[in-house]
Amino acid sequence: MEKEFYEICKEIAMNVSEGSQGCPFSEGTANAVGAGFMGFLIGLGLFVGFLAVIAIYVYTSLAWYKIGKKLKYKNNWLAWIPIVRWAMILQMGGFHWAWVFLVLIPIVGWISLFVILIIASWGIYKRCRYPGWFSLAMIIPEIGGILYLIAIGFVAWGSGMEGQGGKKGRKGKKK
Repeated sequence: MEKEFYEICKEIAMNVSEGSQGCPFSEGTANAVGAGFMGFLIGLGLFVGFLAVIAIYVYTSLAWYKIGKKLKYKNNWLAWIPIVRWAMILQMGGFHWAWVFLVLIPIVGWISLFVILIIASWGIYKRCRYPGWFSLAMIIPEIGGILYLIAIGFVAWGSGMEGQGGKKGRKGKKK
């Protein structure tokens, strides 16, 4: 795919330089225009990527803030602090917050913390009346991140799976 992208950019640059056939600087100009265009596209890609990272950060922070509010967690504002959010998830899931220090141990600590966060998320989802297996979305290769975002959105802004025990009336009371 990168090769196709390079070829397209090179073709655009050569088309720009075709109008200057007699100019002694035409090939250098084409290379400069192509490099400038490539630089622009790389910069645009980095900017869009940066915006996507910020949007995902705000979404996940809002979702965990709302989940903390649902579970009456006293410091739900911790959802806005990246590493500290993990301590919040651990506490809401029934673990001690100090497990977050596993992040300081390369590879083994990261994997262990990831597993503990999945177990804590399972407990949180169950307390919010959602299936615990939603927490396993993070494990799935390729689409796990997207499924994780969908799962925390359901848990944060959904009404839970309250209708399982029977029909509910207008104000949430069983008939």
